Amino acid sequence: MLILGIETSCDETSCAVVKCENNRFFVLSNIISSQIKFHAPYGGVVPNLAARKHLQNILPVTKKALKKAGIVPNNLDFIAVTQGPGLIPALLVGTMAAKTFSYFWHKPLLGIHHIEGHIYANFIENKIENNLDEISKFEVSNSPVKFPLLCLVVSGGHTQLIDFSSPTEFDILGETLDDAIGEAFDKVASVLGLPYPGGPEIERVSEKGDSHAVTLPIPLEHDDSMNFSFAGLKTAVRTYVEKELPKQHETYKEFFVADVAASFQRVAFTHIAQKAEKALKQTGYKQLVVGGGVASSQRLTDILFSYFEEKEIKVELFVPNRKYCTDNASVIAGYASNLLEQE
Repeated sequence: MLILGIETSCDETSCAVVKCENNRFFVLSNIISSQIKFHAPYGGVVPNLAARKHLQNILPVTKKALKKAGIVPNNLDFIAVTQGPGLIPALLVGTMAAKTFSYFWHKPLLGIHHIEGHIYANFIENKIENNLDEISKFEVSNSPVKFPLLCLVVSGGHTQLIDFSSPTEFDILGETLDDAIGEAFDKVASVLGLPYPGGPEIERVSEKGDSHAVTLPIPLEHDDSMNFSFAGLKTAVRTYVEKELPKQHETYKEFFVADVAASFQRVAFTHIAQKAEKALKQTGYKQLVVGGGVASSQRLTDILFSYFEEKEIKVELFVPNRKYCTDNASVIAGYASNLLEQE
């Protein structure tokens, strides 16, 4: 079974072709056209401008995906497209393109939930080799992902803990009460004078910083829920920077920024680890699957490992290959293959 996936939920125009055989799927092509440089001057994604870029890119990207996979539209069995959540103007471009392809190529169309696609990045066949050099210096689990399991979604628009009882049945145990973690990273990066997107920039400068140099509050540390909150942490960073940055000699401002970035990153990821611990204890699950753009952070993986080790929590941690963490169409087509084989 060959599936064409289309993803336009935010600022990446992506098309992929996936081959599905015996409950396993293989990525034949995964083309991504990023808009990061286009939106960088605005400090974030502008929905209507993103939609215009998607409109320009959708046909060339689709043609490139089909060519790289070595197929023509007649070879396809299904078309899968992200139907939400995401930026509405951006989603409209992808869904209308998918409907048009479906009509003219006479192929059935399947709408896919964006977050479920992120989770399914852990099932991509390429991960059998584990790509440890790209994921972590620690040993990421190499055993098969089995349901039921706990999923941690960390991205620019979502921060959630999800109880998956089966590949298609789930309950949200906790989610952010305000900012998503990716959004918080972007805003803190802006406060520190770092470019967009904030996550990779904070991780980069943090390598030179002391993660314990600045005392910041861990959000909801004594709250029994599994919800997240980053607004207060973001405000604490802004307040500290506005007070202390003017006192720094020009020579030392680079080190000041590195220390603040490292401290913020440590606290934000420790907050996530604490809530994941609560969810693991409540569910009793022994597998934690991570998905979303922030899952590509090496520091997040490191902190999760060290936290669980310190707390003596026995859990298998699954992290996708970095190239499948951010928005891409291969995970959309991959999850579609799972839904189709369930029928």
